[in-house]
Amino acid sequence: MSGSRAAMSEQMRQVREDMEKDENVQLLLQGLRGQALNDDNSAAAGTNMLVVEMDEGTGEDVLPLTYQPAKLEAYFAKRPAAVRKRLFQILSISSGFLAQVAFDAATNNLEKNEVKRAGQLRDIITSLGPFSIKLGQALSIRPDILSPRAMVELQKLCDKVPSYDNALAMATIEKELGKPVDELFSELTKDPVAAASLGQVYKGKLRTTGEEVAVKVQRPFVLETVSLDLYLIRNLGLQLRKFPFLKDRTDLVALLDEFASRFYDELDYVTECQNGIMMHADMASIEQVVVPLPFPEYCSRKVHVAQWIDGEKLSQSTASDVQDLVNVGVVAYLTQLLETGRFHADPHPGNLIRTPEGKLCILDFGLQCEVTEDQRYGMIEAISHLVHRDYTRIGEDFQTLDFIPKGTDLTPIIPALSKVFDAALAGGGAKSINFQDLSADLAEITFKYPFRIPPYFALIIRAIGVLEGIALVGNPGFAIVDEAYPYISKRLLTDESPRLRAALKYMIYGKEGVFDVDRLIDLLQAFEALEAVNQYETLGVQNGRAGASMSPAAALAEAGNTNSVRDALRFFFSPEGQFFREFLLDETVKGVDAVSREGLRQVATSIGFKGPLVPPVLKAMVPPLSKKDRKVVENVQKLLDFFLGVGSADLLSAGNGNGNGPMFSPTFGFAPGLSGNRGNSVGLVGGLLSNALPVLRGRGQQTREQLELARELAPVLRELAPQMRQYGLQVVGKLTDRVASRILRFTREQLLGPDPSRSGKVGSS
Repeated sequence: MSGSRAAMSEQMRQVREDMEKDENVQLLLQGLRGQALNDDNSAAAGTNMLVVEMDEGTGEDVLPLTYQPAKLEAYFAKRPAAVRKRLFQILSISSGFLAQVAFDAATNNLEKNEVKRAGQLRDIITSLGPFSIKLGQALSIRPDILSPRAMVELQKLCDKVPSYDNALAMATIEKELGKPVDELFSELTKDPVAAASLGQVYKGKLRTTGEEVAVKVQRPFVLETVSLDLYLIRNLGLQLRKFPFLKDRTDLVALLDEFASRFYDELDYVTECQNGIMMHADMASIEQVVVPLPFPEYCSRKVHVAQWIDGEKLSQSTASDVQDLVNVGVVAYLTQLLETGRFHADPHPGNLIRTPEGKLCILDFGLQCEVTEDQRYGMIEAISHLVHRDYTRIGEDFQTLDFIPKGTDLTPIIPALSKVFDAALAGGGAKSINFQDLSADLAEITFKYPFRIPPYFALIIRAIGVLEGIALVGNPGFAIVDEAYPYISKRLLTDESPRLRAALKYMIYGKEGVFDVDRLIDLLQAFEALEAVNQYETLGVQNGRAGASMSPAAALAEAGNTNSVRDALRFFFSPEGQFFREFLLDETVKGVDAVSREGLRQVATSIGFKGPLVPPVLKAMVPPLSKKDRKVVENVQKLLDFFLGVGSADLLSAGNGNGNGPMFSPTFGFAPGLSGNRGNSVGLVGGLLSNALPVLRGRGQQTREQLELARELAPVLRELAPQMRQYGLQVVGKLTDRVASRILRFTREQLLGPDPSRSGKVGSS
């Protein structure tokens, strides 16, 4: 894989285009993107939803309000009539379907009739109510459980059902909040504006403040019916555990328990209120994201009241800024995923709204997924390991991320991972990939080894996939890596966590420990892209421009590379960039040492020290540049080109502004800028940067853009002078140590003879 983000992005586009030529792969991608998700505003004609009415119980004999399988077992053991009624409901509407599936199996027509049967199952699921609908939607993003065709069909499930009696809803509000509806709301729509499987929504105004609000009221007997369904299907899952093949493929009970725990949270509107408040705070730093703030004093287990937000579904909007809002959404979800650890777990198209002001509104926080710190760091570490194709560590990453159970012997799995990823990342573009072989290899990993998609990661795939699906409608060339990489680069460059600092070092040095300047520059460019987005949006807000958003690539195109000093240069000398300066200190010292040694050799040659006339002490202090040293010089040139936007080869040979001599003084190999030099130098680094200005100003070949950059650099160098001076002193200290080390080695060899361990070695120490 190329080290360039742009090359990586282009390769991913090509791979996607070729993959989608295969019908099954195309269906799988559609499923992962949620492109078949049903976000209709109303229920289909004839839709009906069955529930089971039962008494609430008293004392200890009540339904638990959190998911507790043992308590459900005890509760329903005392209510066989309710269990029989639900089983009758299920069998009465599904028996015909089950008979047809059995006939398909007997006649080997399962695959032929798969789509037809999935459509029938979808209708049955809708009729069986909230649990079945939510479970079907959860399974519709699990390629490890369902085939691509079945995934697409189940995603057509509609969460909208006919509304229930308004009188029941009003009674629920009064019972839950303890006041008459008229005392709470000065206005409330007569009928619900939306009705879903769990509840229905009214638009109203708070009597106390007059603020417009959305009032969500839970359906009667939802908790009872959901709990009964969980009880029944869990018992079925326990029976299926007796079949080893099914147990090894996917642990249905574990999957159900994970899902059920979150589902109970969704049934408790107090939890949704708390989630909404936290998400409002988490997203406050992203100017273009709106999260409706709930009103805790009006929220209870069955009633939820939050700010009313006008807008249209992002997936249905024809506004010109939809693509930009998708980019905003990517950053918002990456912030949740990699920074806060609180992840919006139900990002279907109906929950992403474009406001009239051109902002992205995220709705419905009943389902929220917690991503542990270990998993957050593990995802970024996995990216750095994947870039370098370090499959042993990728195997360990899969354990960290719960794809492979901890304690599993990775020895037989690593070759399979290597085969799969090498095929996917092979050179020659997507056309070189044999997708049939790749699919077989993926199937081998899934079935042969204990490899499964953890529930939290399925939700992540769905969230990012939904955003990608919306973006691809307006921009077939959209690549998620273009929007995600800048955010990840900022985390790598600025996060103080030891794990991410180690991941940054690994990203740049790789498993061989070789400094890769191109990868470093790619990270810095991505960081600048994100900074450009933030600057553009801030400027838009200050100028009263609503909906001021753009992608990193578009922001860079607007800002340009010649009309502003690089953000990376400011970052390098900022307090936030302290670790990064320390990180590059050794490479800076190596580069300065190599360039100054070359300068000293040129000076020595110009005054007659050639061949045998070169004093031994000078040979020891200024050894010729090795191949490794010249690579260091090349890296320095590339970094200077990037930071300054000028030809660093000119800078390194330009002298002190007049082209008459080397930039670096022949005094222990460091610059004369420590005590002041032409260009108002502020230390070693200041001397290097300030020499850029005379080069730009004093040569007739310079372009107008370069001259403009020179004028912009001067005040920035003055602004950064203290930081540059401090960094220069650090470089000089380490550089002096290197020179002293060479002198000591020379002295020791003169007294004791050459060191056998260094036989044949040339270059810097």
